[in-house]
Amino acid sequence: MKIVVRIFVLLITLAGGIYLGKVFFGRGSTIPAPVPTYFNAAGAAGDSSAIGAGVVTGQTYNIKPGQSIQDAVGKAKPGDLIRIFPGVYHETIYIDKDNISIQGVIEEGEWPVLDGEKKLNDAVLYSGNGVLVENLKIMNYKGNGIMGQAGNNYIIRNNWIVGSGVYGIFPQFGKNGLVERNILTGIEDAAIYIGMCDNIDVRFNEVYGNVAGIEIENSRHALVEYNYAHDNTGGILAFLTPGLPIKTCADVIIRNNFVYHNNTKNFGAVGSTVSHIPKGTGVLVMAADDVTIENNIITGNSNSGITITDYAFAGINHANDPESEPNPDRLTLLDNFMDNNGTDPIDEVKALKKATFSKPGLDIIAAGGGTGNCIINPDRYITIGLNKYANCSAHDTHLVKSYMLDKPVLPRNTTSIEKGKMTYYGVCSGCHAYNTRLIGPPVSVIQAMYKGNAKGIVDFITKPVHKRDDYPEMPPQNYLSEETRQAVAEYILTVQK
Repeated sequence: MKIVVRIFVLLITLAGGIYLGKVFFGRGSTIPAPVPTYFNAAGAAGDSSAIGAGVVTGQTYNIKPGQSIQDAVGKAKPGDLIRIFPGVYHETIYIDKDNISIQGVIEEGEWPVLDGEKKLNDAVLYSGNGVLVENLKIMNYKGNGIMGQAGNNYIIRNNWIVGSGVYGIFPQFGKNGLVERNILTGIEDAAIYIGMCDNIDVRFNEVYGNVAGIEIENSRHALVEYNYAHDNTGGILAFLTPGLPIKTCADVIIRNNFVYHNNTKNFGAVGSTVSHIPKGTGVLVMAADDVTIENNIITGNSNSGITITDYAFAGINHANDPESEPNPDRLTLLDNFMDNNGTDPIDEVKALKKATFSKPGLDIIAAGGGTGNCIINPDRYITIGLNKYANCSAHDTHLVKSYMLDKPVLPRNTTSIEKGKMTYYGVCSGCHAYNTRLIGPPVSVIQAMYKGNAKGIVDFITKPVHKRDDYPEMPPQNYLSEETRQAVAEYILTVQK
């Protein structure tokens, strides 16, 4: 009788979860995305660079098929809105100004489509502060769907990104951002990749058919909530990756998500961090600290529901970056619904299971170091490696409503002195670490090749030549100004661990 009841509860939970996923996390949603807020010029308070994304204080540009979106961006001033009407556009949008709003107009189910035709690298690149990007369908780009480069106070909302290449939505080195109600599929690295950011909310997104669904990497104060992560290789990840300029990943809340059937074969670029993620991974925490996992439905993930690991178990050489502390510390595992996980684990996990117990399934595995970790009601789950986990004193995180800040933060300092450093953080470090292979070769290798030859780096990033079969082709960075390319080339030659 207990087995029948358990099966009934599981079926109801799955049915409800899938229904909610389709309604609230993407396809079939009838919830409109909020429109930008309008103020007249007299009502705008202070410098436009210090107000939040989506606040329109200027004029509106209406773009229709046959017209150039980038031309409108070139004419726009801070506080302007660019509305893109349904049709197909083959271009890259580069936003280097503050408080520009890009808003697609969806009419009778028809979207404005950015189609890179597998020729263009990026759909939207922004380095400005207070940027809004919403209501776009993005497809067939080689590199990234929407990428931010050191811009603060951003909103990326209600976009549909299909097969955009390496990253779908990739804000990097930004503070105070919102990524919500987007649908992403067919991404060969991370569909939503929050890289070296602070004070970020990621919510109400649907990610499926990617290598990594949602990845919080080397970021702090991130809330990942109400997302539907299914049929990826790994559903939701919190990583501290060595070799990057930011050396911590901490204070991440993963709660109220539906993490289901992430059993897709890994198709990530060889050597990239995510290429090592085993299929069947629901939630993965690697070396990140102060992560709370609460009130999620985690089911049907064939390797394990939750995997917690340090660098050693993940096969990462900590000696390459001794400043990055390699263990996951102060993790808090609160109530989660977990069932039917770990039905087909990888060989390393099978060996641990065999040495620990023989019953089928695996909800949680913790391998390697880490201190100050705790769990509520561990007997509810099938676990490995939690014998040192204490009983949690906290029971929920309801006091944390958002990690976004009440007021917009000031723009980052991007004077000429800082230009090379900021460009390196915002553009280069997503693919290049100092001594660790990511998407591209390590910075130390680049320094050896171009010692004393900044111009050689400038020429290469302007017009790359594919030299190595074991690395993907690098996209051109010729959208950067000549001054910026020179500055980042010089910084690359001086950067250290």
